Amino acid sequence: MRLALFDLDHTLLDGDSDQLWCDFLIDKGLLDKAIFSTKNEAMARDYKSGAVDVQAFCEFYIGTLTLKSPQDWEPLRQEFLSEWVVPRLCAGGKAQIKSHQINGDHVVMTTATNRFITELTAAFLGIQELIATEAEIHEGLFTGRTQGVLNMREGKVTRLKAWCNAQNLQWEQLESWGYSDSINDLPLLEAVTHATVTQGDIKLRAEAAKRGWPQIEWF
Repeated sequence: MRLALFDLDHTLLDGDSDQLWCDFLIDKGLLDKAIFSTKNEAMARDYKSGAVDVQAFCEFYIGTLTLKSPQDWEPLRQEFLSEWVVPRLCAGGKAQIKSHQINGDHVVMTTATNRFITELTAAFLGIQELIATEAEIHEGLFTGRTQGVLNMREGKVTRLKAWCNAQNLQWEQLESWGYSDSINDLPLLEAVTHATVTQGDIKLRAEAAKRGWPQIEWF
């Protein structure tokens, strides 16, 4: 089997789904703009620089789901997908996904954003396999805490290899492609056979130039 691994935010999506979700909830009057807007911007800035604390980053955004059930959130996440996400999905990324699928490659979306927010996006793009940060649910309600290994930085490689094991695949024997924009995904891009930088941040562009990785712009 050959794997094509796609990051989501700033790779397939013109924006960050965590930050957009926060802005969406503020726009709906469900989050206090005075509190969350500034923190959202700070998280985005620190993430882009590669300096953000992984646990704090994931829990900040998962915390927006707290004390409601997936069923409670369902109408809003459907609206979020159709009004905020779909218009920002780039044609170039969708074409690259389709190209891999036509070639018989197994396409996987791997994202630091939580599964509840991103699984509809993966389905919309025709991607059946999603590796994402998991949000804890207790007695039917989101607790605001993460669960398991966070799918970010080195965690993406850990989760990917665990996924391969669950599929009875030997990671070392697979030919793989990886697409990402962020220095936070350097461990993932180092792990794949073919790395491609998409809309790269400054640090990742420098790494790509040093390593001879192709750099493309889909937006």
